Amino acid sequence: MGKLIAIVGNTGAGKTTLARALRAAQPFNTGMEQHSERPFQALFKTDARYALANQIDYLLLRAEQERELRAAPATGLLDGGLDLDFHAFTRLFLIRGYLDQTEFDLCRRLYTILRASQPLPELIIALKVRPEVLLRRLEKRDRVNIARPEDTSLLETCLGTWLAALPPDRILHLDVSDASPGYEEVVPGLLSQIRARLGLDAGSYETGYIP
Repeated sequence: MGKLIAIVGNTGAGKTTLARALRAAQPFNTGMEQHSERPFQALFKTDARYALANQIDYLLLRAEQERELRAAPATGLLDGGLDLDFHAFTRLFLIRGYLDQTEFDLCRRLYTILRASQPLPELIIALKVRPEVLLRRLEKRDRVNIARPEDTSLLETCLGTWLAALPPDRILHLDVSDASPGYEEVVPGLLSQIRARLGLDAGSYETGYIP
């Protein structure tokens, strides 16, 4: 069973960009967010009735990605992940009223079963971005995105609550507020930290892509 790394953070924090930069530097097997590919994301953007279907789809997708990544002997890299989608985004949608309490409880039951069937990622890279930088990045974003700029503080609270409950040695905190757009100066040092944290060597990576 391969080891798994999840990159988590607020909307607009640069999770996808960092995942791609790491994959370009080392051939990680990867599982990406798929904003444009998911069947309910665009529908949810215009009609809150699709919120439950969208969240169930994402929770299942993330569990499926984890299973496929774990099946490979190489290290897997998740852009976001099952835990982020539940603890941050599903909770945000409950707070915003997109999901009612019964629908949220259904998502929680599904998440609990999915997480119990698969171990937590061995390493969680938690991205931190200063609020003013985050808002500038969101203004430039051009993709289907349910969370709004005004949701960032709520997401930060939800994310922080989940991270605070995890073993500290499983989390690698990374402030990327001043990072270059391609993370060129971040990746070398981050790869060294990943290898140290997970006890990896250069032979632990293997080319592959889980869409």
